Amino acid sequence: MVGINTEKDFDIEKFKKMINPKRNENENKPKVIAVGRSNVGKSTFVRLMTGKSVRVGKKPGVTLKIREYDLGNYLLVDLPGFGYMHGLDKTAQEQIKNEIIRYIEDNQKSIVASVLIIDAKSFLEIVERWDKRGEIPIDIEMFDFLTELELNPILVVNKMDKIKRNQWDSHLDKIVETLGYLPPWRQWLDFVVPTILKNEIGLEAVKNKINYHVRSSTKSGRSADD
Repeated sequence: MVGINTEKDFDIEKFKKMINPKRNENENKPKVIAVGRSNVGKSTFVRLMTGKSVRVGKKPGVTLKIREYDLGNYLLVDLPGFGYMHGLDKTAQEQIKNEIIRYIEDNQKSIVASVLIIDAKSFLEIVERWDKRGEIPIDIEMFDFLTELELNPILVVNKMDKIKRNQWDSHLDKIVETLGYLPPWRQWLDFVVPTILKNEIGLEAVKNKINYHVRSSTKSGRSADD
């Protein structure tokens, strides 16, 4: 793992090497990528999926290295968190986002599903702040990007415990509407999963969706060599 603590420590060329690992014997396995803003629970998701200890930084964005985990019939790829990163200016943060996008584009043919994790409460707050500036949040850009590339995005709306239980439906309605889908959110259960990952709530639903896409890709013969 690589810690980035100050702006001058950041080396985009070094980061490019970190996010483009050498191809190995697993290169033909389908890939499932995990992406999301820093501090949304992505490390918790990867730990639960793999059973391996995943370092969680105390400050958002301190870990940038890509990780691939062999889960048998597919590789789970943990991409660095995007958005705010401690000690990095906006230019560096934008470079990191662009390199993540480049990795996804370069591996598009082997990616069979993409897990985009968002924070249930902060997502709408971030959207509102960016909207006031006339800008589109990275989270929405990423979702649209994954959808455009037909990478079967699975939207994991994490930390639902921050929302009052009787407000879950109305809150999730606002989230899907923000992403361009008509409410109610329950008509989009094929890709929207509310979760409380720290308690493993919703994890099984995410796994089922991943396995569905992996099985579908295997039947269609999709691989990295296509």
